[in-house]
Amino acid sequence: MRLKFLDRDNEKTRLLSALARTEGTFCCLYGRRRCGKSRLLQETLPPKKAVYFVGDERESTLHRAALATAISEIIPGFGEVTYPDWNSLLERWWRDAPTGAVLALDEFPYLVKSSPELPSLIQKLVDQNRSKRVHLVISGSSQRMMQGLVLAASAPLYGRAQEIIRVTPLAPAWIQKAFKTTKPKELLEIYSVWGGVPRYWELALDYPTISNAVEQLVLDPLGVLHAEPRRLLLDDLRETAQAASVLSLIGQGCNRISEIAARLGKPATSLTRPLARLLELELVRREQPFGASERSNKKTLYKIDDPFLAYWFRYVEPNRSRLEAGMLKAVARDVGKNIQHHHGEVWEDLARRSMAHLKLDGIEWSPGQRWWGTGLDKKPSEIDVVAESADGRALLIGEARVSLNRKAFERVQRELTRKATGMPLAKRYDKIIQRVFVVEQELPRSEPLVFGRDVFRVSS
Repeated sequence: MRLKFLDRDNEKTRLLSALARTEGTFCCLYGRRRCGKSRLLQETLPPKKAVYFVGDERESTLHRAALATAISEIIPGFGEVTYPDWNSLLERWWRDAPTGAVLALDEFPYLVKSSPELPSLIQKLVDQNRSKRVHLVISGSSQRMMQGLVLAASAPLYGRAQEIIRVTPLAPAWIQKAFKTTKPKELLEIYSVWGGVPRYWELALDYPTISNAVEQLVLDPLGVLHAEPRRLLLDDLRETAQAASVLSLIGQGCNRISEIAARLGKPATSLTRPLARLLELELVRREQPFGASERSNKKTLYKIDDPFLAYWFRYVEPNRSRLEAGMLKAVARDVGKNIQHHHGEVWEDLARRSMAHLKLDGIEWSPGQRWWGTGLDKKPSEIDVVAESADGRALLIGEARVSLNRKAFERVQRELTRKATGMPLAKRYDKIIQRVFVVEQELPRSEPLVFGRDVFRVSS
């Protein structure tokens, strides 16, 4: 199913503004695969004045021939010439292209792989042709290569781009429009597997149910997304084995660097660089308890920062042998028995992220964090959501639950009050506000609750 183009208003506006300038511009789009970079270009490029070309793993001679044919659509006869090198092709493009024309080179890293001289050549031509209103846009899924080509101070194209746009997963709120449902439980089930990646949503919409889509796309070894994590890592890492091992262990509950190192039989210092790279790619996030110093590593936890990858490394990777043996239904049943734990963790994260957009009690809040530590009663304690008001005077503490009945709600409230009273940092604030975040709306709004409908409406 072709998914309707969603969101990206800011990205589209910035790109259109750059292409409307009276001088030649150079723009760069990058971000992880399947997040919609190509679709954004297709929705934004001006008709009849743009050449859209996708690089692949062919030799440079074939790339040039195919690109020359594509350029023939706006420069007649362009493809009838054989271009011995990129310099001759691109020089003619800048010379003969009509005013306002755009050359969009998607998956640019593939072109560079077969023609390493291309970035330096483009640098020269961009600098020489600023006064002519002919535009160039490059795009790529390899964040490592795109950053190395444009963002690194030593890169040939560094400082040349008028716009550098990172295309990230969509906010959870857009699931409502994509899947045409406003039921919070369904929205959580969808987001817990597919995250905010629009191509995953598009693939899932071809199936009658979420569980059927997961079986066919993810669990089945022949499924389109069964090996997706490997592809993601190959885009951005020269060596993927260690990163995959780290993600696997985090997915199975090893959240401290010391635990990960012990399981791998390596010193913790050897994991500093691979973890830093996974953090940079936003595949992993670093968690510290609310109030802890950013420089402190004593209580740092590492979590997979993408719902799809968290699902895959929790349920697919440990069962790969069974899945390869054809035990698809058995694995699906086992996943179904404990999927609520995964849903609960995703819901907690959504509750924390929503705090920056929810004006609870008319107060502006910072993004939420977890807190764990020793309470005033000298016993270990943990709170799902802790957020400070923008003025630093109030503190919100909350618990997140997928579902609650009246009896369970009253128990959670009592427990939350106990935790708030025993939290050492709470003494600093003039006002303490308590909330219970619940997905399904089984209790009246008069209670101190935040419902799934509200979280999905504002989540980003």
